[in-house]
Amino acid sequence: MQKLAVDEDSLLKQLQNTWYQTIPVSQFMQITPVSFSGQHFSVTAPLAPNVNLHQTMFAGSIYTLMTLTGWGMVWLQQQLAKVEGDIVLADANVRYIAPITADPVARVDWVDTDLSALQRGKRVRINLTIELWCADKQCAVFEGRFVSLPKSRE
Repeated sequence: MQKLAVDEDSLLKQLQNTWYQTIPVSQFMQITPVSFSGQHFSVTAPLAPNVNLHQTMFAGSIYTLMTLTGWGMVWLQQQLAKVEGDIVLADANVRYIAPITADPVARVDWVDTDLSALQRGKRVRINLTIELWCADKQCAVFEGRFVSLPKSRE
């Protein structure tokens, strides 16, 4: 496990605040980072505010939770690498496998990607696979291509 140079709890709280301030639906959904080891990241959201008419998790909430898990992983890696970039989801595909009937956990592993190109004014593309688990059952898989665009230096 990679030793983090910063306090994990502080970093996760900063990420959650960033989500809540810039993506209002994340606060309504009560999306919460659970853990980050440098290589592995997990996020959850309670079922109650995300339920549909079938009393399972709404597909839009699943998509949002998984998108923010991938986005969050890129953000966390940028913090560790001390680089800045505007992160966007460029392409995604989600496969819904089973209904979610309890609080889910989205999990993603970092694919070794060099983020230093951001410092040279170049974009970075990151392909991530996010898995959504409910209890011990995999309920969805999200394949996303995230792009981090260099911040302009004005």
